[in-house]
Amino acid sequence: MEKIGFVDLVDFYVKAGDGGNGAATFRREKYVPFGGPDGGDGGDGGFVFLVADPTISTLYHMTEKHKYIAQNGENGRRRKQNGKNGEDLILRVPVGTLVKDYDTGEVIADLDEPGKYCCVARGGKGGRGNTHFKSSINQAPKVAERGVKGEERHIQLELKLLADAGLVGYPNVGKSSIISRISNSKPKIANYHFTTLIPNLGVVAFERFENSFVIADIPGLIKGASQGRGLGNVFLRHVERCSLIIHVVDIAGSEGRDPVEDYYDIRTELEYFSPELARKEEMVVGNKSDLLAQEQLSERIEEFKKATGKDVIPVSAVTGFGLDNLRYIIWDKIKESRKLLAEKIDVEKIDFVKPEPVKITLPDRVDIVVIKNENGEFEVKSNYITTYLEKYKKEAKYMLEDILEILEKNGLDEKLRKAGVMDGDTVWIEGVEFTFKE
Repeated sequence: MEKIGFVDLVDFYVKAGDGGNGAATFRREKYVPFGGPDGGDGGDGGFVFLVADPTISTLYHMTEKHKYIAQNGENGRRRKQNGKNGEDLILRVPVGTLVKDYDTGEVIADLDEPGKYCCVARGGKGGRGNTHFKSSINQAPKVAERGVKGEERHIQLELKLLADAGLVGYPNVGKSSIISRISNSKPKIANYHFTTLIPNLGVVAFERFENSFVIADIPGLIKGASQGRGLGNVFLRHVERCSLIIHVVDIAGSEGRDPVEDYYDIRTELEYFSPELARKEEMVVGNKSDLLAQEQLSERIEEFKKATGKDVIPVSAVTGFGLDNLRYIIWDKIKESRKLLAEKIDVEKIDFVKPEPVKITLPDRVDIVVIKNENGEFEVKSNYITTYLEKYKKEAKYMLEDILEILEKNGLDEKLRKAGVMDGDTVWIEGVEFTFKE
């Protein structure tokens, strides 16, 4: 089924939490003057998730900030105490949100079902404490890992808005005028039939961005719409997803038509098209009430209720009479509908499955470049080694024994010889000086 609405675009930055640093501490207790390493690990940084929440229908609440940041992991502490993981950041978006990478245009996820979620930024892995680096040849390691930075990215949300409420009724009863007065929609309005050729959508927002709903002005229906007359069968598809039908009648009968007869004509078309659609909650709005005196208006409303069993909410799109009241009545009904949805899909209780946090690992195969500098000394460069050592604090020199072993496995000696190194020459690796020995 075709989705209703215009495309709403929002873009912002997300930043996952950084991993906490591992601790490089030693056990210091009475009668234990030379205790071993006892540094705890840093906690993992929080992740950033997006989840499709069926109780909201717009992205307006996502425009409040330009950057959303998850919590960092805590640093490790002495006595082998690990830091707490950072709290994940859960961002709620409407069902039907397409999540893209703003810079590449890559589609990350299509959140087209209630409760569906995706991770848009992974938290960084917490660094290991110095307890992990104790060995037979290094009983008191002074090195601990730094936590890894969390992912950061610019994302774009694209939403095909689905209407919470749909206005139906004969052409020229004032649906476009009503939606223009109670929402941000600016439809084309004129005094002739079928002014509206596509559904108009408007967002009705209250004091808080979360308190908003989408209302659709469905182009005028006529008798025989369900069989295709007046394009009604096309337009009817757009109200199938609405939770509330707002039936607008010309309560004044200003064009010589009977509002009761008009009401039953449109109801017949709804029932022919979709029995399920006809069973949706419905409210009746009597527009053009300003054309009647108060006594006449009361009589018309009473007559309508006797004939149909439906209460009528009188309004005037021209004078604004009753429109504020109408907004709040619609909102109360939509809130109740969302409450029922929330009971089926409780976003707060979703168990988010995390991917692996961001890690920096050293591969078995690394690129090595040897450069002879102006002093006749040799410098060993490796992006992988540089990145790996960034995980460690200033005591990284204690890790060079492991680094040398990896470099030698990847042909360091051969590359040095090809570069012209001789016995006794100086070789620099990550700021540490070595003497080459055959």
